[in-house]
Amino acid sequence: MRIVSVLFLIVLVGCGGPEARRPVEVKSGSFFKQSVKRSKELLAKEEKMIQDIIDRDTVHEYAHSASGSWFYYDVKNDTDEYTPQTDDLVVMSYNLVGFNNDTIYSMDDIGVLKYKVDKQELFPGLRNSVKMLKEGETATFLFPSSLAYGYHGDNDRIGINVPVKATVSVMKIEKKEDQEAAE
Repeated sequence: MRIVSVLFLIVLVGCGGPEARRPVEVKSGSFFKQSVKRSKELLAKEEKMIQDIIDRDTVHEYAHSASGSWFYYDVKNDTDEYTPQTDDLVVMSYNLVGFNNDTIYSMDDIGVLKYKVDKQELFPGLRNSVKMLKEGETATFLFPSSLAYGYHGDNDRIGINVPVKATVSVMKIEKKEDQEAAE
């Protein structure tokens, strides 16, 4: 009977639930907090640069987009209502200039593009801007680096955390339905 009691006690003690493993190294999250702080400071600095450009430019009337860029129309189309939607094909051109008006990529460097809306790679600011313009419109956008090429640059002419100015022209919009009907 003693053996049964001892075995019962061993089984009872050994049936405790599994003990959670503890991490070998505890992360405090300070790296991420510092990264967020640096990003906020960089954005504030770039927004001040944009505001200075807007304040000096007495010729154009700037508007703020929902995505975080500032822009003005060079050519406005008041007759059309349609703006590009997902899967539409847009024939467009653009250039990229630094905030000191130094040309990074001219429209000739880039050429005329056929862009399938939301299906092809463009930098975030340009991807959002194209969807704001109607056929025949041209607008100039000021992008903070977070909407341009960000902390990576483009591995060519655009460095790390460089804000850019882009003049974007939408020449033609081919609606998705029109593309399907042609096929």
